[in-house]
Amino acid sequence: MENVNQVNQGNVGGRSHQSVNIDNKRKVVNIDNNNGWNSWNTIWDYQTGFMATRIMSKKSCVVVKMNKAVIPDITTLPQAIREKQQDPTKGPARKDIAYTVSPKRITNLSPYGKNIEALCKGIPSYAAYEVKRPSFPFYGGDCIEANILWIVGISLCGEAYGY
Repeated sequence: MENVNQVNQGNVGGRSHQSVNIDNKRKVVNIDNNNGWNSWNTIWDYQTGFMATRIMSKKSCVVVKMNKAVIPDITTLPQAIREKQQDPTKGPARKDIAYTVSPKRITNLSPYGKNIEALCKGIPSYAAYEVKRPSFPFYGGDCIEANILWIVGISLCGEAYGY
């Protein structure tokens, strides 16, 4: 198990705190972003190949298929985070990925694994699908940004339910 904490005082509106917990044995990463009403929690489940983000302000959960070309391998993640914490210009370049959220609710979370099921249980949950960035600027819906310690930028966007 490894834990990484980051306090960001440069955000408009105050402070945010992000912690990353890495469980190499279970192959699960848990990222908590505590920023008041804009807080979120993400699980990366390397065994199932899915990740989910629980968005506090939306009182909902979004489940996506992990893109292994964008999401760092669990074995290299701790070192990448350390390098970025020491000097944001060093280490791997930040990768961005965007998803569009389906308006259709997920009725059964069990296919996504017990970790995601536990994170999303009891709240409306939706699947999201990767979209290509070049066409994305023309999108008119709202987006939630889940940026993981300068390494990965995830955008969850959609018109349904305010995404």
